Amino acid sequence: MNATLACILALAAGTYVFRLAGPVLHGRVELPARVQEMLAVGATVLLVALLATGALTEGQGFAGWARPAGVLAGGVLAWRRAPFAVVVVGAAATTALLRLAGVQ
Repeated sequence: MNATLACILALAAGTYVFRLAGPVLHGRVELPARVQEMLAVGATVLLVALLATGALTEGQGFAGWARPAGVLAGGVLAWRRAPFAVVVVGAAATTALLRLAGVQ
């Protein structure tokens, strides 16, 4: 067995164990309220960081102003509780119109 296949199998087994841990440990492990709050905040911070890097960077540099403006427009629409399709189309349309106007 080569090293690549061994790594893939190890990652697959680890992923399976993590997915299985939730249902197996449900009801057996009780996390304190403070830990639950910190986990929720941590998940939010990770999602915002992913959003920021995806919206602001392309390759090794800045993605331009059209993409962050589209993400901002989509965020505003989502915050206003618009349907998902409207959020996606609004963000894409904002980005496309800005690029059509020459804003990169």
